[in-house]
Amino acid sequence: MLRELNINWIRWIDWVWLSQDEVRKVLSEHKIHELDLEACLEENQKARIDKYRKYSFMIFHFPKYNENSKVYNLNEFNIFFWKDTLITFREFWWIHIDKIFENYEKFDIAKKSNIKISSWYIVYEIIQAMLEKMFKLIKNVKLDIKSIENRVFENSTGSLAKDIMIRKRNIVVLKHMFQPQIYVFKRLEMIVNELYEWMMEEYFEDLEDKVERIVNDIQTLWEHIDTVEDAFKSMLDIKTNSVMKILTVFSAFLLPLTVITSFYGMNIVLPYQNNPYFVYGLLCGSILIMLLIYLYLRKKL
Repeated sequence: MLRELNINWIRWIDWVWLSQDEVRKVLSEHKIHELDLEACLEENQKARIDKYRKYSFMIFHFPKYNENSKVYNLNEFNIFFWKDTLITFREFWWIHIDKIFENYEKFDIAKKSNIKISSWYIVYEIIQAMLEKMFKLIKNVKLDIKSIENRVFENSTGSLAKDIMIRKRNIVVLKHMFQPQIYVFKRLEMIVNELYEWMMEEYFEDLEDKVERIVNDIQTLWEHIDTVEDAFKSMLDIKTNSVMKILTVFSAFLLPLTVITSFYGMNIVLPYQNNPYFVYGLLCGSILIMLLIYLYLRKKL
């Protein structure tokens, strides 16, 4: 889908899921550098920012949740911007960008003539919206990990292992997604300050601070899920030891009976085998031995 919006003297082109031919057609109209065009056509490019004489190009990454697999996928977000033009494109729909686009569609220049709109400010709004979404996402992940933590201490079942590994995988994806972008945001702030003579410094400093907070929060999530996994393994070890303890006691109880039945099951003449009262003596002796084993194991275990 391709859509276009004119806000006063600024042109904003936004698209989702265009074919490679359509991408070439749109970007060829704006004399994009061939390396940038190549980067747009390749999947999963690293986060970056390139500044040219007439325009700048940025690649950001934000997570997209897959409901079926319950994992986060990499969603590459490309931005080209000039002083009077902005081009944004991505692979997935984002309701936050749709809301910004719709707000500018309804924007009344006559009533809000005192508001200065620039391509950089729209970029700021877009990134700001996505970073705010990340804070909500991190909050949900924290609650999710807390829920798993409660399940670990209530009932450490095998299905929890899969749930924990999925969450660890998601956190690793977020970590690898946002750590490289710290440099991109620092560079972005410098470029905007040079272009607008420090008039937008506070805005993009705010974005940089938020990215660093997100990275720190992701690191905290990683430590939290690591602790939950260690607790899960400890609970499994406790359960395994408990089962082994029961099996040890059960085997110790059966050992005297096994020896006796094996001994008197042989086809040879054995002592007292014709005495009708001898079997009761064996039973009493076995019970006494099992009682002594029980008292010993109770003291040791």
